[in-house]
Amino acid sequence: VTLVSLLSLCWMYICLVTFNDREDFQFHKFHNCRLQLFALFQVALGEQLDLHWLHKIFLFFGVIFLISGITGISLEWEQEWATVLLSLQATGPFLQFGAVGALTLLSSFVFQGFHRAKKGHKFLIAVVFLVVSAAIFLCPLFIRSPCLTDLDEKIPEKPKLIGHRGAPMLAPENTMMSFRRSIAFKYGIFCLSCFVFLIFSKDRIPFLMHDNKSEFLLRTTNVKEKFPKTKFNQSTDLTLEELQSLNAGEWFLKTDPFRSVSQLSEEEKETARNQTIPSLLQLLNLAKQHNISVIFDLKSPNQENDTVDTVDTILKSGIDPSLVLWLPPAQREYVNMRAPGFTQIYNNEMDMLNKTGSHLNVKYSKLSMNKIRELRMNNVTVNLWVVNERWLFSLLWCAGASSVTTNSCHLLKDVHQPDWVLVSHYPALNTITSRFCLRVSTYCNHPHISQVCRRTNSGFQLCKKKKKERKQYRRPAHEPLFDLYILGHLMANLIMITVFHFFQGIHLNHTRWIFKTIKINQTIN
Repeated sequence: VTLVSLLSLCWMYICLVTFNDREDFQFHKFHNCRLQLFALFQVALGEQLDLHWLHKIFLFFGVIFLISGITGISLEWEQEWATVLLSLQATGPFLQFGAVGALTLLSSFVFQGFHRAKKGHKFLIAVVFLVVSAAIFLCPLFIRSPCLTDLDEKIPEKPKLIGHRGAPMLAPENTMMSFRRSIAFKYGIFCLSCFVFLIFSKDRIPFLMHDNKSEFLLRTTNVKEKFPKTKFNQSTDLTLEELQSLNAGEWFLKTDPFRSVSQLSEEEKETARNQTIPSLLQLLNLAKQHNISVIFDLKSPNQENDTVDTVDTILKSGIDPSLVLWLPPAQREYVNMRAPGFTQIYNNEMDMLNKTGSHLNVKYSKLSMNKIRELRMNNVTVNLWVVNERWLFSLLWCAGASSVTTNSCHLLKDVHQPDWVLVSHYPALNTITSRFCLRVSTYCNHPHISQVCRRTNSGFQLCKKKKKERKQYRRPAHEPLFDLYILGHLMANLIMITVFHFFQGIHLNHTRWIFKTIKINQTIN
């Protein structure tokens, strides 16, 4: 049960932090809270868990299922482990606080098990508990996060938002409704991101489409119903008029990809139902009307000719060239020569440095937080994609990202500051908190130490509540190892607090913890 509970917690955390990239992988959340709560109640009540053979089978398959899920992510979705590690920079301090609290609450069960265990097992329990405690109490020394700042360090300005395919949570992606919704309600969008899938129409007019290869036109249109005998695989003999006769919105209402259709009014649903495939010129006219930038990602089997036609279309639209953010690496020299006013965006740092560029567009997990800060200090504009979750946006904000490409423009526009920012004194303060929780656990669970502590500090009423239980306790004669562990634990905390106090400049009022700890240790000795 313990193994299943730990694996379930790890699995749910992985699902939570990787939810930002849910478009890249179709997975479902798994709910194992009942099993964990059941196990905790059994432990709290001190009941032995006698499992039926059927329960053991279920637990066995549960372990196999969780291990298979984690293995599957490692094999098929390996890049998401970078997201899991990145999330620790956003959740690390709070996970540590939670771990200290959990250790404090569970220490009573550990001590009970220690006293009931055989002599040989007591050493193992003490060593494991010591190692786990040391890891939890010392982990603040190893937490590195851009949200841990100095007192005189200013928070970077909020990253700008780039609407990924418009506002795909509020309207069908890559449609005029989606692009209009991303800017109509002042969502903080400064740029529209789109995929110009240039298999030009039969009449050589570029249009907007994300999917390509085998999924071309199939996922987001009713092309199977409209042209059942036509095969579509990165090419089409349809004119723009025929393409725009396809329905590009009904799929959104049927599949509800972001579980957001219920937020739409009936009028908005009807508008979404009647969306069609827009041309590149339609998007450019919208951007020109609202003076908003457009970033392109071209996908085409004939990059050379299609790049030429795309540049011609942009120049003929009359849009301000500075509003065009050019991303495709192919034919970049030609684009620079034909349209020098375009802002060149690079998806590789080395290419950017070789071309003396100053704009970088990469996935958020490809750059470390320190690297983002370094680029920002070198006046490089860094755009990171695709950032949908608030915790990730907050972390990248602290790191100094210039902008993010997002599907959640309507949510992130209301974020006015990072979720949390702590000064660099956090490790010392956290260690003091850990020391306090250790004392509370000592009061509750080790009567010999708690009697000494009670004489030192009479303010803890928790000892009085447990007075009756302490009287029933008979201290075994063979516990020197455990006493040595408690004393070592207190001394370790004393040393850590003293060091942090010296180097971090903790307020002098906190020194009372040090003197009380010294008094406890002297009394024990």
